[in-house]
Amino acid sequence: MAITSANQLELLQTAEAVAREKMIDPGLVIDAMEESLSRAAKSRYGAEMDIHVRIDRKTGRAAFTRVRTVVDEEELENYQAEFTPEQARAYFVPAAAGRDEFWLRDGVRIDPAEAGEPQAGDEFHEAVPPVEMGRIAAQSAKQVILQKVREAERDRQYEAFKDRAGTIINGVVKREEYGNVVVELQGYGEAMLRRNEKIGREAYRPGERIRAYVKDVRREQRGPQIFLSRTAPEFMAELFKMEVPEIYDGIIDIKAVARDPGSRAKIAVISYDGSIDPVGACVGMRGSRVQAVVNELQGEKIDIIPWNEDQATFLVNALQPAEVSKVVIDEDAQRIEVVVPEDQLSLAIGRRGQNVRLASQLTGLDIDIMTEAQDSERRQKDFEERTKLFMDALDLDEFFAQLLVAEGFTTLEEVAYVEVDELLTIDGVDDDTAGELQARARDVLEAQAAEALEKARALGAEDSLIGFEGLSPQMVLALAQDDVKTLEDFATCADWELAGGWTSDEGVRVKDDGILEPFDVALEEAQDMVMTARVMLGWVDPDDLVPQADEAGETGEEEEETGA
Repeated sequence: MAITSANQLELLQTAEAVAREKMIDPGLVIDAMEESLSRAAKSRYGAEMDIHVRIDRKTGRAAFTRVRTVVDEEELENYQAEFTPEQARAYFVPAAAGRDEFWLRDGVRIDPAEAGEPQAGDEFHEAVPPVEMGRIAAQSAKQVILQKVREAERDRQYEAFKDRAGTIINGVVKREEYGNVVVELQGYGEAMLRRNEKIGREAYRPGERIRAYVKDVRREQRGPQIFLSRTAPEFMAELFKMEVPEIYDGIIDIKAVARDPGSRAKIAVISYDGSIDPVGACVGMRGSRVQAVVNELQGEKIDIIPWNEDQATFLVNALQPAEVSKVVIDEDAQRIEVVVPEDQLSLAIGRRGQNVRLASQLTGLDIDIMTEAQDSERRQKDFEERTKLFMDALDLDEFFAQLLVAEGFTTLEEVAYVEVDELLTIDGVDDDTAGELQARARDVLEAQAAEALEKARALGAEDSLIGFEGLSPQMVLALAQDDVKTLEDFATCADWELAGGWTSDEGVRVKDDGILEPFDVALEEAQDMVMTARVMLGWVDPDDLVPQADEAGETGEEEEETGA
């Protein structure tokens, strides 16, 4: 069929009908038609030709135009779509500037009589006869249109959902494949609820309504992919936001959520209005609000916990319904020790460790739970180890060593270098006894340092490392045992390699032991020592470090003047 013989308005009517059906812009359908007609024209006139097709948005008339671009002679490759400025002069005349032939420069129509000489980048457009579309060309055009329409649908779907990630949507189950549920989103295509994102052993039938959390929206080659979840902690938070007006209004804030999907969950809330109880507001009258969430989550039991800035208090709340006797927090390691009565141990741990695991997720801390008896046994063991240390190192009897431990002394360094007045507070210790204790402690420490230094040298530790300020002989020995034997070796170490730290492996906190961690070297201290070593070796210019300090000083002065 020839384009000119067809009803030209039929093109516009078809575009509008397709656009209405697919809920996309009619202009996108017309663009697809133009591209398909352009491909058909190239198959008729030659693939190397640059044929443009323009469909008038009002009349539906399709105009076929051959385009040739001016290029420098050395860049000429396609003789059908390009020509040199010399060749272009034959067409660069006022007579060519008619309705069917015209020139464009930078996308604007120009008059050759006023434009001077043709320039690289100029385009010459000349009309060509419309093509006859055979069966193959028509089929190809149809495929192009369908492809463009699908792309437009995908773009529309992505644009509609890219900002809905993190919200709850309703859909209808379309089918279930190998445990994965395909959900029909009315007017927006399909979404996927994967098997591991379903609660327990949920099973859905086609046509059943489903509510889920939009976990992720991705633009992929096959189109936008919408991934749903019913196990995400955020799903519970969003459900509470829907059921509790105070959360939606921002009066109550959800600080943390931990879930064992389908079984149990903990949610920490805080109220910014002293007159509103956050736990009571979330529970609702006769439990109506929390029950609505429980029903949606297939009977999942929910503990609503008041959030507290104090970690110890928050943890005690998080371990409910178990009672806690004592909490010891190690902030550097992000670990916490909890002591509970013997009869509360199983309740605190929970079935298969569920309660303590959820409390750990809620607080972001690793939790060790022990009974009061276990805590007492551990403290007794520490007491005995320190007592034996003082007995062996300082040649003391058991009673006197126990006195030191009872007064809080834990290391030889504390005894050797503490103020004498602190030793005199111990019953039975006078000036002479205190002096003798410190002398013995210092002698032992010096002997240990000499032994460590000898071993470090035997391992190959060089004087550049041994003489580095801030490293004790025991530290040098530890470094040498880890194959750090020179100042250059030390300067290449990362701060965490020296001080240790924590990393996350698939959501599990893993401890990285540092070479100098046993000597209580903090991360900041390790950073300073490594940087000092690099400056000493000339790897870092000390002047590069000065502006930061000067800038900080100037800022401080400005603040002081402002305050004055």
